[in-house]
Amino acid sequence: MQLFSFKPYNFYFLLFFVGQFFFGPLAASSFAAESRVGFIDVQKAVISTKEWKKQFEIFKKDFAKEKKKIKAREKRIKKMLEDLNKQSFVLDPELKKKKEDQFRKEKVAFERYVQDQNTEFGKNEQEMTQKILLKMMKVIRKIGKEKKYTMILEQKAVLYHDKGNDLTTLATKTYDRSNK
Repeated sequence: MQLFSFKPYNFYFLLFFVGQFFFGPLAASSFAAESRVGFIDVQKAVISTKEWKKQFEIFKKDFAKEKKKIKAREKRIKKMLEDLNKQSFVLDPELKKKKEDQFRKEKVAFERYVQDQNTEFGKNEQEMTQKILLKMMKVIRKIGKEKKYTMILEQKAVLYHDKGNDLTTLATKTYDRSNK
């Protein structure tokens, strides 16, 4: 029984394997020497921009105003419930039912309003962030081209990176200079 028989494709495979073993590390190291990889925390870069901070302050003020309105409306509904509970024993059953129905309608309308406002504010914050994010992506591409980076990766997707290649602050400053 013959363990190894010479066939041309076995020879080529062996030659390829030996070549990869001896010359592969040289090819990889030459690529590594030529490539530059930068890292960025995109979320931090976006929320550190002057534009985002300015828009977020406006957003917070609008949110605080709405929160006051909601608190006042909630207080009125609680008062309705207290009054209903106090008067429930002395009210005519028909009038009591009418007030309970009115309370339920007010409560449901209030809950729906709060839910709608939360959805609206979430949507507004997302749109605000998305606009700035799109501009930030252009800034990151520009930095990559100007500084001759082979690639720029999101920090959160990488287990380790040299902090010297962190471009987050540079991206924020570049964004602020170009979007005054």
